[in-house]
Amino acid sequence: MTSIQIRRHELRFLPDCSRVLIRPFIPADRSRLTQIIGRALALSEEETGRELEKVRREFSARHRDLDSLLLGIYRRVEVHVFTDRSLSTARRLLIGALFSGEYALESAALFNPSIVPHPDQSGLEPGALRFIMSLRAIGEGHISSIEFRTGVLSPSGEISAENVTRFVNPPEIVTNPTYEKATFLVKLHEMGFETDFADSILASLGETFTLAELDRSILHLRRRLAVIRREEQRTLECVHWLAESNYELRFSPNLAVSERVIFPVSSNESNGIEDTRFVRFVDNDGTALYYATYTAYNGGVILPQLMKTRDFLDFRVLTLNGRAVQNKGMALFPRRIDGLYAMISRQDDENLFIMFSGNPHFWSSSKRHGISKKLKKARNALKYLLRWDLSSPNQARIRNISSEANESAPCAEPGLQRAA
Repeated sequence: MTSIQIRRHELRFLPDCSRVLIRPFIPADRSRLTQIIGRALALSEEETGRELEKVRREFSARHRDLDSLLLGIYRRVEVHVFTDRSLSTARRLLIGALFSGEYALESAALFNPSIVPHPDQSGLEPGALRFIMSLRAIGEGHISSIEFRTGVLSPSGEISAENVTRFVNPPEIVTNPTYEKATFLVKLHEMGFETDFADSILASLGETFTLAELDRSILHLRRRLAVIRREEQRTLECVHWLAESNYELRFSPNLAVSERVIFPVSSNESNGIEDTRFVRFVDNDGTALYYATYTAYNGGVILPQLMKTRDFLDFRVLTLNGRAVQNKGMALFPRRIDGLYAMISRQDDENLFIMFSGNPHFWSSSKRHGISKKLKKARNALKYLLRWDLSSPNQARIRNISSEANESAPCAEPGLQRAA
């Protein structure tokens, strides 16, 4: 048996309560929402300027480009602004501030790491490796999000990590993503909506369609029907819910890796993005793409999701499809096995299952882990994760740094910490 030499490093990634995200804090009660806007509209321009300056003095040091964040939140409530007069930039920013709240992403824990080679390996000495690590951050209310860290593994096995800044920034949400009709219909049928009514919603759409086009189709259908029955209303709601579960994110390239945070976007992950597992997948033609499986949780139901990116700047989030997509603990292999994608899953809370598919978005069958020819090949493939054999010193050290991410340390001082 090949032995693996493991060396413990003093590097630690600890949670930091001072890293806070600005997120929308918009009341569900419309009357309360309009009352707040009414108070902001009643202020004079001078009063508005003074109040905005107080906000900037208190919060600018904790957020990069505070005005852009507040303006983004203002746009979410702009439809409720009941005036025809043109609003000054200062008043828009103040209204955005009134519907904003700070959230300490790491106040409870920072753990569940996964680690992959960085897409940019330039500027390194021969034999060195730059990596990206994803971490699950848990904050108030036990809401989980994804954070990132980066560092370099030297040829001699030393690990250096990029300093963690005090800022965290959410990505831009692409407001009108595109969908493939065939994939969308398969998932809709899998959810139990294999009906003529469900098909009619998508009938007028092309092979690919946007969220705006889907919304127009739903609106047209509502206008055409005199009465919408309860089951049809539920179908319409679920179609829109499914569309919102598939979205696109875009980070500014000016943000440091540690400043990028993926916070729950859709309603199905309102209580957290859990157990993210990134892998650098290299296809048969040599092209590389980063995939991540994760569990979306809304407080009552979990939904396995798939995320993909080439550069850790632009992300596409998609639902996983098929009868075998169940429970938590799914992890994609970094290459094909006998021409098929391979995935480990945990479908019964006890055993590991292996799944194979010709499409990374569809998984129709699984097999409980036992020794077969194909499973032997899958097991042997683990020896060649990424570009290293498991006996490689660098691979062993990568495994070690991943296991050292602190799971339950109390909230610490800002930045990268070293053990005593």
